[in-house]
Amino acid sequence: MDRRQFLGGAAAAVSGALLAGRARAAGPSVIRIGVPGVGVGNRPVTGGSTFSLLHIQGIAAEEFKKDGIEVKWNFFRGAGPAVNEAVANNLLDIWSHGHLPSVVGRASGLKTRLLAAASRRGHAYLVVPSDSPINGVRDLRGKKVAFQKGTATQLSANRILEGHGLTEKDVRAINMDASTAKAALATKDIDAVFGGTDYLSLRDQGIAKIVYTTKGDSPTYPSNSGILAREDFINEHPDVVQRFINILVKTAAWVGDEKNRTQIFQLWSKSGTPFSNYKEAQQGEDMKQNASPLLDEYILARYKSAVADSKKFGLIRNAFDVEPWIDRRFLNKALKDTGLERNWAEWDANGKPKG
Repeated sequence: MDRRQFLGGAAAAVSGALLAGRARAAGPSVIRIGVPGVGVGNRPVTGGSTFSLLHIQGIAAEEFKKDGIEVKWNFFRGAGPAVNEAVANNLLDIWSHGHLPSVVGRASGLKTRLLAAASRRGHAYLVVPSDSPINGVRDLRGKKVAFQKGTATQLSANRILEGHGLTEKDVRAINMDASTAKAALATKDIDAVFGGTDYLSLRDQGIAKIVYTTKGDSPTYPSNSGILAREDFINEHPDVVQRFINILVKTAAWVGDEKNRTQIFQLWSKSGTPFSNYKEAQQGEDMKQNASPLLDEYILARYKSAVADSKKFGLIRNAFDVEPWIDRRFLNKALKDTGLERNWAEWDANGKPKG
């Protein structure tokens, strides 16, 4: 190779590197967002959280539209396990996760970081056919009990069973997603199911009855969810991640405003779960605090507990330290930039306001 060819090749390499750097600075062409669930009838809409409003109201799409960045929402009927599979194949960038699937993902080696809390104290319901003799959790021994394995509901179910003197081995556990379990409950192919707010509509239709709920019971039973992202995506596009957490924080503050409740339930009902069910589920709940994005002592304690309990119940093989998994940079900056640093009370490990 002569000198001109060498210099030409070097110049091309430098030019290519500069262009690549500019492309990274400009941001990705698409942000792939994962949602661990679908709405009623398999519709690509979910409700019940701040995260869902970023989709329903088009907030995320609008934020990045001016930069020519597409926001692609991916809804997974397979819930948390399906999201983890997509992450393992580098098909998602940012997603919402319940505490069990996020712990399972991290424990199995997925390079993820927890960026913010998405929701707190999500309640579970034990639902049985309307004419069932089952009156509570203790009556489940030997019964066919459905829940979606690998999801936050499974961890809640294990905790609930343990609190009533049972284990998953004492029941005939059946892995079913929500739509399949609802149909099986209606045909009485299963005896009971652990699920969320969307099961209230079966009761309203006279198909089922609620014999237990975590509302008002042990504060350790409800589930929590968080916002996660791939480490590679965070490193390559920190400005995009920052903007996403900014809009999450602002939307969480909007959810916490009492005057917005009716509109929020109307928006969430686009998922197919009725307005009345969301209203009932939130009755007596502190929506402002439950929507808090803070990674406070409470959230840290709940994730530590999720790791420990997942190991105890045989849902993961290896435990891990939660603190290094958390990346508070983006949330701290978002709170400062939006002036919402004092909008939410910080909770201690027991879920009580500090100070």
